[in-house]
Amino acid sequence: MKILRNKTSRPTPPADLNGSDPVREGLVVAHHGVAVEVLFDDGERRLVRVKRSSGHVVGDAVLVTGEVLKRLPRRTELNRRDARGGIHLVAANLDLLGIVVAPQSPLGFVDRAIVAARVAELRPFVVVNKCDLPETQGLLADLETIYAGTIPLFPVSAVERRGLDALLAFFSGGHRGAFVGSTGVGKSSLLNALCPDIELKVGAVSDYKSMGRHTTVVSTLHTLPGGGELIDTPGFRDFGLVAIAAEDLSLHFPGLEARGETVCRFRNCRHRTEPRCAVIAGVEEGRIAQERYATYLELLDEIESGDAA
Repeated sequence: MKILRNKTSRPTPPADLNGSDPVREGLVVAHHGVAVEVLFDDGERRLVRVKRSSGHVVGDAVLVTGEVLKRLPRRTELNRRDARGGIHLVAANLDLLGIVVAPQSPLGFVDRAIVAARVAELRPFVVVNKCDLPETQGLLADLETIYAGTIPLFPVSAVERRGLDALLAFFSGGHRGAFVGSTGVGKSSLLNALCPDIELKVGAVSDYKSMGRHTTVVSTLHTLPGGGELIDTPGFRDFGLVAIAAEDLSLHFPGLEARGETVCRFRNCRHRTEPRCAVIAGVEEGRIAQERYATYLELLDEIESGDAA
């Protein structure tokens, strides 16, 4: 996944010279493949046809003139790499990234998402869904051990509507975030619980205790009660990093924060065998978990070989 910042100032919408097609600024709130839904400041929503290869994405600010869209500069953009190496643009102009997990979520998904978010100075957080199921308690305990004190963690149950108030409070204050998660973690059920009016289709009840079926087929943006916006994205089983360097991983991998204020001898230290490495010293002294360090080295190997997908 990759999030790029673009600090270019937003241009002022040009004046309408003909009086027939006024120029209006809007926000892309849904993408349907051959059309996008644009929300304007006055509350009007309109579908505008686009080419499938147009590059428009939910979260884009656009200028609309008749049936013509012009994208305004993005502050951030969220990409992911699939298992075949393809890069997919997911959403734009975010400041939060929510990683939704449940029992049987793929290994490595959370770490990859956290690293990509931190590289872009985006705030990551983890949502543990299906906490009404006994098997989720082990997952929650493991995640609390790994991420407690460094990453906000929200245990919730979309089915029983537990833990939602804390999540809504986290978004309040004008934040815009996206939920990412592998197929079947219950993102649509969670969106329905947070925004009861949207009525997203969810998977069959018989699939609930397993990974379920993925039901979101388009990306959509929703306004949350109490403030903030949340983009729902289609689920995916793989989460590859895009343009993340080994130096980025060494700085932002979750769990290495326990090295404290001590710095490595070399600025580009990759924490393998370098002398006076603060991370290696932290592992030897027990401040950094051996399991975290081993996971870091595995992902570092993938990035250096170009296989971090």
